[in-house]
Amino acid sequence: MNRNYKVLMLINGVGWGGTKEQTYLVTKGLKKEGIDVHIALADQYDEMRDKLRPFDVTEHVYEYIGKNSRWSISQARRLAGIIDREGFDFVVANSPKVVGYLSIAKLFMRTKPCIISVKRSGRKSGWLSKIFKYHIADKIVVVSEGVTEQMKRDNFYPEKLVTIQSGVPTDLFQPNTENRIRLRKELGIAEDKKVFINVANWNPKVKAQDKLIEAFAKVKDTDALLVLAGGSTDTVAMEHARKMNVGNRVIGLGYRNDVPALLDMADYYVLSSNLEGVAGSVIQAMIMGKVTLSTLAGGIGSYLKDGENGFTVPVGDFEGMTAKMEKMLGLSPEEEERIIREAKRTGETFSIKKTVEKYIQLFDEIYEGES
Repeated sequence: MNRNYKVLMLINGVGWGGTKEQTYLVTKGLKKEGIDVHIALADQYDEMRDKLRPFDVTEHVYEYIGKNSRWSISQARRLAGIIDREGFDFVVANSPKVVGYLSIAKLFMRTKPCIISVKRSGRKSGWLSKIFKYHIADKIVVVSEGVTEQMKRDNFYPEKLVTIQSGVPTDLFQPNTENRIRLRKELGIAEDKKVFINVANWNPKVKAQDKLIEAFAKVKDTDALLVLAGGSTDTVAMEHARKMNVGNRVIGLGYRNDVPALLDMADYYVLSSNLEGVAGSVIQAMIMGKVTLSTLAGGIGSYLKDGENGFTVPVGDFEGMTAKMEKMLGLSPEEEERIIREAKRTGETFSIKKTVEKYIQLFDEIYEGES
């Protein structure tokens, strides 16, 4: 098929997390497949710029971060000008804030690209957001079947919903014993210590790491450690750990860009979130052969099965989380090997290549329908 369409991937802000990671991976993947893909981003966003530079993705600056920049008319007009000038066929809004930008920019746009909004969690949007933001979307991509079903139940534009599962660069998440030895030495962790790890920027309202620390504090095996990696985990998280009297059993690393190596270092992965989409960090841990425990937020329950390829608890059940952590610590070698084997098998089905293929399929279907 002759794919002559142009795609703009739209992201806001700076920093790194699940949304930024998926935007980067999909943009890179589309470029590798020969799609004319561009990205619009903040002037200050050097991290995304540096990561995409080797792939020759054309970039456009529309956002200058400052107070109330999200609702800046000048920035919305700048974005509208970029879209009109370049003549994009598709504009993919990768976060709720970006949808807000785009809803204003659309007032100034002369061209009419197909707008695709991405919903990455089951967080229920208010009626104002639904009417004044998401109404502009021609399609709404949802990152897991579980979240799609929830949005249908909420009658959130069911006719616009398309499920495209988030993906993982599976080739980057392969076990490496050398990383385990090196990082344990670097962090002062003995080889015989059992280590739980959570990778997420500190955000108690969404990620509930404060409750995770409290649940971990009740684990009877006082030799076990909890490692937290992500923005502010080296400061705010550690303050909370000390308040819970487990400052000597919790290690806050702050932001890290060596997640595969950190997973190598750990024995178990634990996710305490109240809200998620597909939870890429859980999938990464499963691919790496980690026994994983997670709340059933978002679409996690569609692939993580309690006692089969990991362990689960209902959202907010932190007493249950304590009990499951203790159960993980007490697994026999045979039980652990079985769960790890099934976890790897499940994780390998979440290839980013499949995600990119689904986006291209969506673009093709829309483009052919309009031709």
